[in-house]
Amino acid sequence: MAERRIAVVTGGNKGIGFEICKQLASQGVTVVLTARDEKRGNEAVEKLVEDSGISDKNVIFHQLDVMDPKSMATLFDFINSKFGKLDILINNAGIGGVTVEGDVSIYHDQIMADFFRATGQEVPEIRSTGKLIQTCDLAEECLKTNYYGVKQMTEAFIPLMQSSSLPRIVNISSFLGKLELLSNEWAKKVLSNGENLTAERVDEVVAQFLKDFKEGTAEVKGWPTAIAAYKVSKSALNGYTRILSKTYPGFCINCVCPGYCSTDINCHTGFLTSAEGAEAPVMLALLPNGGPSGSYFLGKEVTTF
Repeated sequence: MAERRIAVVTGGNKGIGFEICKQLASQGVTVVLTARDEKRGNEAVEKLVEDSGISDKNVIFHQLDVMDPKSMATLFDFINSKFGKLDILINNAGIGGVTVEGDVSIYHDQIMADFFRATGQEVPEIRSTGKLIQTCDLAEECLKTNYYGVKQMTEAFIPLMQSSSLPRIVNISSFLGKLELLSNEWAKKVLSNGENLTAERVDEVVAQFLKDFKEGTAEVKGWPTAIAAYKVSKSALNGYTRILSKTYPGFCINCVCPGYCSTDINCHTGFLTSAEGAEAPVMLALLPNGGPSGSYFLGKEVTTF
């Protein structure tokens, strides 16, 4: 009989994270669904059990705030005492780093413009009258959640994953993190140097962006102008994923853009469902030995960073 695999999914109470929990549990994985809010987390587990027919033995809620080391330590102790190992870590929790004023279709227009720009196509005109509002507080929170939160989670739980025969880490990224959209030439040069990239160098990029953003010089220094902190956080995450894969060659560690899904983070302007977006992360979580590591996936296909 195959040994039961244990997974942790951050931000698992809604959207893509919820669907990842559902799909993993449906395939016999024991899933620890985590969320900052206990009430919402428990409601998500109840929904999985009642609406999807998943056994309450296959999905368990545990509170987690990826910006709170104490909450990570509590989760670590719980998994260590209950299971003694961790097989799958899916770093899904993330925020957009902006608020929207007026017409929410600005999110769709901006993302489509960035997609065309990243793929070298003629960029369509932004027609929405809405505005994407970026503040220093939002930028800092975005970087702390999307990049530093992933780093802290990964560093905290790798010791438990070393007891697994199939350790898998999946970092939920975005095509908005592609280097073509990073704009700042120094940052692009640092993050594109895969052979010599270090976690310290990635941290330098993130810290420099935040410093320039707070000083009001980000635009003149060539950083992205729209959804800026999110783009930097995902570019940094992609770089960190490559570093991790070299540091832990026995693991499969990849990052993936699940596609433009309709979720809270983009005001539900996406055209894919959360269930469709969950398919690629689940595929990577269940990779057999010998599967790719250190790669960036757009959906289920490997592409360039």
